[in-house]
Amino acid sequence: MQHLAIFGGTFDPIHWGHLLIAEMALSQVPLDQIIWVPSFNPPHKKAAPFEHRVKMLEITTRDNPGFTVSLVDSNRSGTSYAINTLIDLSAVYSNTHWYWILGLDTFQTLPRWYRRQELVQMCDWLIAPRQLDGDQAKSNIICQQVEQQLQQQSLTIHWQFLNIPLVGVSSSLIRKLSCQNQSIKYLVPEPVRFYITTNNLYSEKSE
Repeated sequence: MQHLAIFGGTFDPIHWGHLLIAEMALSQVPLDQIIWVPSFNPPHKKAAPFEHRVKMLEITTRDNPGFTVSLVDSNRSGTSYAINTLIDLSAVYSNTHWYWILGLDTFQTLPRWYRRQELVQMCDWLIAPRQLDGDQAKSNIICQQVEQQLQQQSLTIHWQFLNIPLVGVSSSLIRKLSCQNQSIKYLVPEPVRFYITTNNLYSEKSE
C-alpha cells in the first residue's frame, strides 16, 4: 500500500513556506509522494488565473520526485469540496493510505466541512503550525479541541502536528509587495519570482 498526502490550496503564489511544509511532511511521515492540488475556483477568494498558479507550482516542484501536481479540481464545475478531491484522486491512486496537509486555522474549521462524516475518516490529517505563532502547546490544545468537536459528532480523527520552523512569509505578503513594486527575492523560488515579473502578476494593472 502506498502512502500519499494531498496538499491543497490556492497557491497564489507558491512560496518557500509551502515548500518547507511539504518537505517536512516528507521527512516526518512515511509518505511516498505529496500531491499538490491547486484550487480551480477558490471560494471567498479572488485569485490569479488558474493556469498561472499551476505553472508556478509546476516549475517549482518538477525537480523533486516526492512532489507531483494534480489538476483534479479543474475537472469539476462549481465549488470544489475536499471530499470530491479525495474521491477523485482515490479513483486514480488505488490501494492508498491517504493523508491531508493543511494549516492549523483551516483545520479548526473541519467540524463544519461538507460531508465531513466521510472525509474525516478517509485520511490522516497533518497539521502545519501558524507561520507566525511558535506556541506549540497552544496549537496542540486547538487540535485537541477540534478532535473533541468531531467526537461529539461521533467522528474519530487521526491527526499529527508537523514540526516546522517558522517562516514569516505568506502569499498575501508577496502579492502586496509585488503590487507595490517591492522586491520579493528570497520569499519565493527564483523561477517563481521570474514568472511573476514576466507575466506582470499581482501588479496594480493586473488587479
